[in-house]
Amino acid sequence: MRAEGLEPPRLAPPAPKAGVSTSSTTPAGTPRDGDAVPRGRIVWSRPAMAADEVVIDHPNRRKAASKVTRILVVLLLLVSAVLVAIVTIGGWDELEGAKALQVAYIVLYVVMAVLVARWNRGVLPVAAALAIIMLIFAAIAGPAWFERDKEGFAQTGLDASVLGLVTLLIVPVQALLILAAMSGFRQAWNVEVERQPEPRRRAVPQPS
Repeated sequence: MRAEGLEPPRLAPPAPKAGVSTSSTTPAGTPRDGDAVPRGRIVWSRPAMAADEVVIDHPNRRKAASKVTRILVVLLLLVSAVLVAIVTIGGWDELEGAKALQVAYIVLYVVMAVLVARWNRGVLPVAAALAIIMLIFAAIAGPAWFERDKEGFAQTGLDASVLGLVTLLIVPVQALLILAAMSGFRQAWNVEVERQPEPRRRAVPQPS
């Protein structure tokens, strides 16, 4: 027989919380496989991508003047590289300290031609600056080659008069390159405009 007042108090089990099943560890509110989702319940899913994505457009590149200028700059750069290569190869033995410089010019002109063909506007001022330097060198070196077309001077791979003529041809080509490059720079090929894609038109079936 237990004495009253000496019996330790008994702890009653906590009442089940709302929404929790007492017969399973699975919450009562969680639908199982095959169960229908109750109304009013929020089901999280992966957000779908926007149907209409922004398209980056370059309106100045579609202009006829921009296309013509780009082609002209590419051609002038390649022609300049060819002319410099002819002078470099034909007068290789007589070029003292200008060999590395002329080879560098050939490589730079070809690389810039590729970049301009890809609508790279940033190389246009560089091309104009290099053309100014080449124009000055060609204007000075052209008469010097003609002076070597005399007896007593060492023979070059190509005739000195031919090298002088090719060198003088570089002068007008560089002048045209300067004008074309600066004209292309002013056309702002790099301007970008965001626009929504045009809605796709669904084909309407023709009545038979």
